[in-house]
Amino acid sequence: MKHWFKDNRNFLIFVIGFGFFRLAVADWNPIPSGSMRPSLLEGDVVLVNRLAYDFKLPLTDVSLLKTGEPERGDVVIFMSPKDGTRLIKRLVAVPGDTVAMRANVLYINGVAVDYRAPSVVSEPLGEGRQTTAVRSTELLPGRAHAVQFLPEVLARRDFGPTIVPADSYFFLGDNRDNSADSRFIGVVPRHLLVGRAHHVLASADIQGHWLPRFDRFGARIE
Repeated sequence: MKHWFKDNRNFLIFVIGFGFFRLAVADWNPIPSGSMRPSLLEGDVVLVNRLAYDFKLPLTDVSLLKTGEPERGDVVIFMSPKDGTRLIKRLVAVPGDTVAMRANVLYINGVAVDYRAPSVVSEPLGEGRQTTAVRSTELLPGRAHAVQFLPEVLARRDFGPTIVPADSYFFLGDNRDNSADSRFIGVVPRHLLVGRAHHVLASADIQGHWLPRFDRFGARIE
């Protein structure tokens, strides 16, 4: 056994180093659902910067050092405070914000967010079904990104106002009428944040025979 360790020392160092890198520095995350459409699609694999907000003790939620502050508009990987499921959503409200929604219009601190360039498209629901979707550009303070609404789908389009407590964050899916987000799971404490998603690493059309979507490889997440 001693000789085995000696003969494979370089490989073991690589494995340990790679494991530490993925657990503490960078990671990747597959997108299993349509809750972030049209920004992210089912079959995308996104790169995650685990050092965006905190340097954590690997395999724990213990922060050893704060490395940055989450900002409105960030696409964030976090663990659900409801059941521990790993989720990806967009951060729309930070500590101290008052957030509300009326008829799918988001309000931050009493001010309605602007929505521009709406367009109507056909959106897949799975099993060959389609529905009408309205896509628009949502102008969060300091950040613009795409969202979509599904007027023919029963959804929660009103909530709040809710004041986001200290060290907690409010998240919504970009696919507003098809997302289990902070409207249902509540605000997310900072220690449950995993990291910020910043680019699409690779993508495959899971509803189209897993064919690669090369145009999405390396795409920046807005």
